Amino acid sequence: MTSLKASMAPSLIEPQKRDAEYGSNVAQYLIDLHDNKGTFDFCGGMMFQLMLSDKLRQHLESVASGNKDQPVIYDASHPRMFNLPNYKQNADADNMNIFHGRELRKVPGAEGGFGFVLQLSYAGEDPEGWSKEEIATYDGWGHDSGRQWRKADDYEAEGFQGFKQKFGENAFGLNHRFYLHYDSENRMWLSAEDGCEGTPSAGKGPLRSIFGF
Repeated sequence: MTSLKASMAPSLIEPQKRDAEYGSNVAQYLIDLHDNKGTFDFCGGMMFQLMLSDKLRQHLESVASGNKDQPVIYDASHPRMFNLPNYKQNADADNMNIFHGRELRKVPGAEGGFGFVLQLSYAGEDPEGWSKEEIATYDGWGHDSGRQWRKADDYEAEGFQGFKQKFGENAFGLNHRFYLHYDSENRMWLSAEDGCEGTPSAGKGPLRSIFGF
């Protein structure tokens, strides 16, 4: 397995170097994490590769070049999504404060060695984004064990053409809403609505929360 430390630049991981490199350009930071197959440490060592849908990456490129509508990274006083202003339990996302995403498993070749991918997609018209069925049945504030997991056949039947080609025939997943926040040490966390979260990392980190699956 390729060393994560060898594949991730310090500016993608270390808060001080991150801020020096990217400043307020969060969009470019997310693009570079995607392009470098950056991994996020969930659950004290479960490594998820971050992948952006083509549409979301294209959107973030536009944001990064103009520095408008930047994704928001909330401060440490917002450790859970329900702490966000105007929070509601629904399927809404705006590509700034809240993102549509999926936790995908059994993905061949996923960076980190676990076969795990954290995919973020564009909220709106996106061929790789949430289907109308995912939107209608979303209840991501609940426990994973009681939610609807989807297999590759399900994703393709609901309109994600090419899912198997991109993630593999055995891949399966669960949709989540995500947002970004800092902690008291200025680390950035990508946090799901149910509280599961990960931080850019080249290795094991502190236990944060455990997936219900």
